Amino acid sequence: MGEDRKLRAARRLAGLIRDRVDAHFSVRLWDGSLEPLGGDPVRGLALRIAAPGVISSILRRPSLDRLIRLYAKGGIDVEGGSLIDLLEPLAHDRSYRRKFKKIAKADLLRSLVPFLFGRGDHPDSTRDFGADAEGAGRKAGDNKRFIQFHYDVGNAFYQLFLDPEMQYSCAHFPRWDASLEEAQVTKLDLICRKLRLAPGETLLDIGCGWGGLLCHAVREYGVTGHGVTLSEEQLAFARAKVERLGIADRVTLHLKDYREMEGAFDKISSVGMYEHIGLANIPDYFRTVRRLLAPGGLFLNHAISRGAKRRRRRFASRPEQRALQKYIFPGGELDDIGHTLAEMEIAGFEVQDVEALRQHYQITTRSWAERLHAHRAEAEALVGAETYRLWAAYLAGCSFAFQRGSARIHQTLASRSPKGFTAVPPTRFDIYRNPVARALSEPPSS
Repeated sequence: MGEDRKLRAARRLAGLIRDRVDAHFSVRLWDGSLEPLGGDPVRGLALRIAAPGVISSILRRPSLDRLIRLYAKGGIDVEGGSLIDLLEPLAHDRSYRRKFKKIAKADLLRSLVPFLFGRGDHPDSTRDFGADAEGAGRKAGDNKRFIQFHYDVGNAFYQLFLDPEMQYSCAHFPRWDASLEEAQVTKLDLICRKLRLAPGETLLDIGCGWGGLLCHAVREYGVTGHGVTLSEEQLAFARAKVERLGIADRVTLHLKDYREMEGAFDKISSVGMYEHIGLANIPDYFRTVRRLLAPGGLFLNHAISRGAKRRRRRFASRPEQRALQKYIFPGGELDDIGHTLAEMEIAGFEVQDVEALRQHYQITTRSWAERLHAHRAEAEALVGAETYRLWAAYLAGCSFAFQRGSARIHQTLASRSPKGFTAVPPTRFDIYRNPVARALSEPPSS
């Protein structure tokens, strides 16, 4: 009797949403029945609810963390499409919130009462980092644990949604309809041109990932490459790649913290590394980079950022950032670009150029989310359904964050000393009118 009452209540709630909100999808209830939430929902697209206790659990503890855990454990899921398909219209159309408010509170309460007093589903602990995911008590050696938690999920898993160069950072689209593969090669070449790489120079790539940038720089610009990573999986992949390409004599790869590096390098790149170091470690980060950069050298910092606040505070206080640290990037924190530039100057750099790439990352992360969804079966076979769902939610959430502007990203070029002339030409013409850039931006001949 109780289960029938909950089914009737769920169908009544679906009817209220259908009449007042007119959503673009349906809901699949735990008995297998399908209830449209709008007059003309997308065929086959539905939010699946595995048990009535899922609704009770959300009502009793309505938090982003609870939603993530229920999704990770399969209590809620999407059928007939991806999270992007389900959530994008809700995230982008502000009228949905206004429409929900039109549902009479008495009618809403009447539909929810059976769930308020029903037994809730309490999802078991999911794959998370555990204590100190925010990195507040970061100690020497913690960076390696943070990095390996994320990247050592396995190279085969990342190959399901990344491009052939294994670029796990923002692409640069020469045209908005360019493929991800083309945009990632464009990004690699853009970084090399911004650094004005020349044959015989040395390039240090901090957080070198799977070695894509180093390999491109060595092969196309004739430099000697040095890479640093804390991920054993990435290191193994990068070493195999340089051997396969026949450039092992010009590339040195290290499994160590960048602060342990010695020597001086003509150019330094850091792509997607800055977000991992923690706000408290920014001064030491820039001092270290400056120590490693040869006089007259150039440094490119490619990093996700957040908007500036009237008062500086830990970004980790936001629920979405706490979730990101707990399930995906432990120890990660985002800086605002103004503070980043100030810390660069304090460390002795002269900022030469800043480029915003927010829209580029919106498209990049959306592409990753769509590719991962297309390979869902393979992903679940490799890492399990729970890890697949966590990454699917993370990539979709990133795409929405960059779309609405709550997350940004910038490439910043800086020189080591503000005295005298630097290695930067008088204009940016060489960056954007380079023959390689023109070739990449031109449509293929028929």
